[in-house]
Amino acid sequence: MTTTYLITGANRGIGLEMSRLILQSGDRLYAVCRNPETATELNKFVQESNGRGQIFKSDACDEETLANIADKIVGGIDVLVCNAGVMSARGGLGDAANNASSVSTVLMTNTAGPFFTARAFHKHLQQSSAPRICIISSYMGSQQHQGTSAYFYRASKAGANNIMVTLANELKADGITVASFHPGWVKTEMGGSGADITPNESASGLINQFQALKLANTGSFLNYDGKPLPL
Repeated sequence: MTTTYLITGANRGIGLEMSRLILQSGDRLYAVCRNPETATELNKFVQESNGRGQIFKSDACDEETLANIADKIVGGIDVLVCNAGVMSARGGLGDAANNASSVSTVLMTNTAGPFFTARAFHKHLQQSSAPRICIISSYMGSQQHQGTSAYFYRASKAGANNIMVTLANELKADGITVASFHPGWVKTEMGGSGADITPNESASGLINQFQALKLANTGSFLNYDGKPLPL
């Protein structure tokens, strides 16, 4: 049976690799990103998908544009992947890059983004027989992570996990499963070349976990390989 996915931040890194694998498998994809006109690889994957892919332009926290995209989509969405994310200043207390503008950007994108995305496409999830919301978080957002820097990235991902738990509680009555995921330390622009795993390893593991999600798992924070993680 074909699964319909919607992924935000689909144009690079883990989002791009998930998009490639989803279309390669024969499933359907709605890909959302800020700049489709420069998303060369994503456009190539969609063009080669025989009509199973479609790209939309939006920021992950642009309520109005997300709602307009939702109005253009006909039919259900089975897996909503809130993947769009940004890194904030990586320094500690004295890092001047931790300013009001950068803090606002990271909190709006990483924490508010999943909320606005879930709200925009809730009606499409309700049309699925097995609806799932999958939020790409980070172990850096766990209260057990002993970090001393990247204050607001950590805070934004802790917030994303809290959004996940609250959504899971509210949407359980609708039969919608909600979980968040640590994608691993991935060799992307954000993760750097010294990271542990490739985008393919992360994306493959994540998709496997998305497919395995059941309502009994709602409210979970999981590693890309399925290992439970502490919030």
